[in-house]
Amino acid sequence: MAIEVGMKHEKRLKTGPEHSAQKFFQGVPDVFGTPFLGGLFEGTSAELMAAHLAPGELSVGVTMNLRHTAPTPLGMEVRAVTEVTSVDGRKITFKVEGFDEKEKIGEAVHERFIINAEKFNQRLEAKKS
Repeated sequence: MAIEVGMKHEKRLKTGPEHSAQKFFQGVPDVFGTPFLGGLFEGTSAELMAAHLAPGELSVGVTMNLRHTAPTPLGMEVRAVTEVTSVDGRKITFKVEGFDEKEKIGEAVHERFIINAEKFNQRLEAKKS
């Protein structure tokens, strides 16, 4: 089944100490960190795509315009909802929103590309030489 505009997917995460913003810099509040929100957004979008890729294909994230708009105390569950907003050949664009147990905490526009895994791995190996 092809990836189509309007497809949605949701993923939940129970936050814990391992998701603290302080993992990146000690001088910030001990709350759910923006990099983890971005990772949740990316993973949710990648999961949506994975079920629709042909054998030998993978997806990679190429851009994310993320707004983290509200803090989440560690221990709360967060939820990401992604929706396909555009399909342009191998480029898929998503609108992603994040929520904790009380409110909306962020949003993003995220783009992913469908790639050939073998070609990608060959390019990666060549870069190591």
